[in-house]
Amino acid sequence: MGGGMMGGFGSGFGTGGFGGFGLLGGLIGLIFNIAILVGIVLLVVWAVKQFSGRSDTVGGLSTGHSLPMASAREILSTRYAKGEISREEYQAMLEDIS
Repeated sequence: MGGGMMGGFGSGFGTGGFGGFGLLGGLIGLIFNIAILVGIVLLVVWAVKQFSGRSDTVGGLSTGHSLPMASAREILSTRYAKGEISREEYQAMLEDIS
């Protein structure tokens, strides 16, 4: 009979997952592993953005969700109520935006 430890099927060394492709097979495997890793990282980033209460802008660019915008009058009234501006400043600014 004979054939050694592998029963006569190959040498048992260096065949890898892509058969006898050698360096090309290793390169394809490396690229595939990197693509999987990048996909996992992108999935984690997407999940964190979806489930966190963070703003919907990334680097100043809108991600498609709209937030209600306060009017200039509302912002001015809020600043006056907080004491950030005086009555005179409030009235002057109110005239400017009207």
